[in-house]
Amino acid sequence: MKLSTRGRYASRAMLDMALNMDKGAVSLKEMAKRQDISTKYLEQIFIPLKAAGLVRSVRGPRGGYTLARKPSEITLGEIIRSLEGSIAPVECVDNPDICKRSPDCVTIEIWREINDTVTNILNNIHLDELVLRHHNKLKPLIDLPGTKGETKDSCYTALRPTSRKKITKI
Repeated sequence: MKLSTRGRYASRAMLDMALNMDKGAVSLKEMAKRQDISTKYLEQIFIPLKAAGLVRSVRGPRGGYTLARKPSEITLGEIIRSLEGSIAPVECVDNPDICKRSPDCVTIEIWREINDTVTNILNNIHLDELVLRHHNKLKPLIDLPGTKGETKDSCYTALRPTSRKKITKI
């Protein structure tokens, strides 16, 4: 299974909405700036998200989109499936009748295990957990000697209390 850009961007967009839900409806234009995604592309992504009942549109001068449910009630699996459809690694997992070998196929069992594992992971990660993970990534590194409130996003690590080494992102 390889996620498309649409699936990845939808996950980022939904996380952005969860992070900004206290501000009311989120405008796609503002989200596009924060996420470095074109507004037109986000508009296309929000069509299936709305159809899946994951977001609601709000009209008017302060319009935009809101989450249709609490972040604790929306799974990453729902988000991905609304954009990607099935996440099965091969079509015969969802529809064994398409292949006459399915009843005797040994590898289909492996594909089912992969599908079940990935589905289980995606269905057990909720938006509120992604929000928590986001905040943990940005938490100040107060426990490391020599840091003065830097965040993990600052790309610095304390080697010794008086020495820092720049780490380049890969």
